Amino acid sequence: MAIETTVRKWGSSVGVVLPKELVEAQGLKENQKVLIEVVKEANLMHLFGTLKTGMSGQEFKDMVRKGWKP
Repeated sequence: MAIETTVRKWGSSVGVVLPKELVEAQGLKENQKVLIEVVKEANLMHLFGTLKTGMSGQEFKDMVRKGWKP
């Protein structure tokens, strides 16, 4: 079961809060060990305009438009 939650400051550490629905669905109890897989959301905004295609913007647009009918 995948969930989305936010990492929050907790003293000098950080932690996440597991939703009640997940806790109940998985039958989790206090002090029980769990395995958590961390996957960060990708932020692709910094890539905009940095990828080199070897062609001009106009050439790229022309390539994309090939075969398209208005």
